Amino acid sequence: MAPIRVLHCVAGLGHGGYESLIMNLYRNIDREKVQFDFVSSFPGVYEPEIEALGGRIHRIPFITQKGPFVYTAALDKVLRAEPRYPIVHSHMDKFSGLVMKRAAKAGIPVRIAHSHNTKNEGGLAFQLVKDHYGRMVLPWATDLFACSKAAADWMFGEKAAEARILFNGVQPEDFAPSAAARAAVRAELGLAEGAFVAGHVGRFTEQKNHAFLLEIFAALHARRPDSALLLAGDGPLRPKMAEAARRLGLESAVRFLGPRQDVPALLSAMDCFIFPSHHEGLPVTLVEAQAAGLPVAASSAITDEVCITPLVRRLGLDEAADTWAAAALELAEGGFAARSCPAGAIRGAGYDIADTARWLEEFYLARAAGSEE
Repeated sequence: MAPIRVLHCVAGLGHGGYESLIMNLYRNIDREKVQFDFVSSFPGVYEPEIEALGGRIHRIPFITQKGPFVYTAALDKVLRAEPRYPIVHSHMDKFSGLVMKRAAKAGIPVRIAHSHNTKNEGGLAFQLVKDHYGRMVLPWATDLFACSKAAADWMFGEKAAEARILFNGVQPEDFAPSAAARAAVRAELGLAEGAFVAGHVGRFTEQKNHAFLLEIFAALHARRPDSALLLAGDGPLRPKMAEAARRLGLESAVRFLGPRQDVPALLSAMDCFIFPSHHEGLPVTLVEAQAAGLPVAASSAITDEVCITPLVRRLGLDEAADTWAAAALELAEGGFAARSCPAGAIRGAGYDIADTARWLEEFYLARAAGSEE
């Protein structure tokens, strides 16, 4: 029997929180029963793996590229192609409203809107557009998913209690601290074993607050001149942040690594993870950091559910950069030898991706079977 095919609607397939979640699910789901296909506008590093796993990618121009009419026409072509998809699962936050409506018009019976954030991004005009489409979510979605209660509240409002919370899980052992990986990454980047290495993994957007992160590192570097900052990821603000690092006199100490496939090794190479986001749905990078036994200095604005272990210390964004720097250094006092993977705590909190994938597989199969009755 052929697997059911689920169409995942995303903006792009580069490294990011929800993209990592989808790929973790895809790797762990029984692909003889469920296959993933994608509608995507922006290319990304996951595409070769998706195709190797049997997935199909439908490339269509994003709303901001060619406008909503061109996007809608291209989306309709995918949704109305035969055989029709039994399930559409949208990860585009409030833009999911448009996807839900078009999928309903195309006769697709199961339509999942999945919230991965707690706030709109972009300028006022862009936010107004997103809010317009956001009002289409509840009338047209058949199922509501969210990565946290806060993400459900933001996107689904009065219906938030009906959302299923799907934690952004990982395979904890994949991130277990490795002395060999630590040595290899530090050798690659020319970092001494005794150097203090802070790090961050995330897209260069306003949400992630890289500007303040650089201020924190400037204060840390003043205390520890042998320190370095590793920044993995890409995004529209990367050039601006590179210029900010240069202005702060940190050009040689801050490493802009771009998108990386070796995040577990990077985490082993770090001594502390600094995460001063303005807001988050549920950042999978913090789950990964904790799985690596890595101490984390994180914004108090992030969701409570991600604080799984005592490794996380939360600080206010109104606190001084020097306070953050002192916290990062204090958190890392135990050194690499004291680190271990808290797999039991991560699994106990519901962040085991294998369990999540099994649950989702059963959900897809049951909903697809029910829609045929």
